Amino acid sequence: MMAQRLFGCGTALCTPFTADGSVDEVALRALVEWQVGAGVHMVVPCGSTGEAVTLTPVEHRRVVEITVEQVNGRVPVIAGAGSNDTQRAIATSIEMKAIGATHLLHVTPMYNKPPQRAMLAHFRAIADGCDLPIVIYNVPGRTAINLEARSCLELAVDPRFVAVKEASGNLAQITEIIRERPDHFAVLSGDDSLTLSVMAHGGDGVISVVSNAVPALMTALCDAMGRGDLLEARRLDARLAPVIHAAFVESNPIPIKAMLAMMGHLRDQLRLPLVSLLETHHPLVRAALVQAGALAS
Repeated sequence: MMAQRLFGCGTALCTPFTADGSVDEVALRALVEWQVGAGVHMVVPCGSTGEAVTLTPVEHRRVVEITVEQVNGRVPVIAGAGSNDTQRAIATSIEMKAIGATHLLHVTPMYNKPPQRAMLAHFRAIADGCDLPIVIYNVPGRTAINLEARSCLELAVDPRFVAVKEASGNLAQITEIIRERPDHFAVLSGDDSLTLSVMAHGGDGVISVVSNAVPALMTALCDAMGRGDLLEARRLDARLAPVIHAAFVESNPIPIKAMLAMMGHLRDQLRLPLVSLLETHHPLVRAALVQAGALAS
């Protein structure tokens, strides 16, 4: 029997840090518990929003381990395991499986700039090396390469690939994948602002940045679209719009960490080369949270 296709809101979890810059395990557990309690459909540790590129291998393992423990089987845990070194990606994948992740998130290889045929070889080698289901992550704005619709669909026929997090911002490309994908393959928006549009075209949800701060709202939007209630989904999308705008006034995860700090969930602590949000943006961010009902005025 085929597993149910991934659906809904997956939170691309922030990684909380203590004042001395180490992983804040207490805050991480609390963040994961809050997300699951708010109804998110899946959690995604150690992606871009989790500052995975600045975590040591030991820290990466620990963040996913804590997430798996705290989730305790309630929702899928899609662990970031990507690398622009295929062998490293395989090794990380094997480790993520060993500590209980249910899925892997694998980004297109950044910096190397492989052609389409090389990206296909990269993803297939990872699938050969570890038997967890894979979510492909296409984010050209960070990697400088785009996994074209034809390439994504070529991977999608292989049941080891179960979804794509599509953050190209190219709706024509995304809708081509939606139209031609096999039944088992989910299409998840990688851009919060396009969630409604992607789902209206038949997509399955979002791996979200803003759901770190407003998990119930983004989950409700996905649920509304899942039951065909476009009017309610549009209302929720309008309510989310100021938060989405504020969450990207500087590079992610700078603004979302500022939001979570304002809400008392973690310290506004990032690792270089990222720094805290400019003070001049704080009024905008705070006002967006108040408007969404996430923070008292």
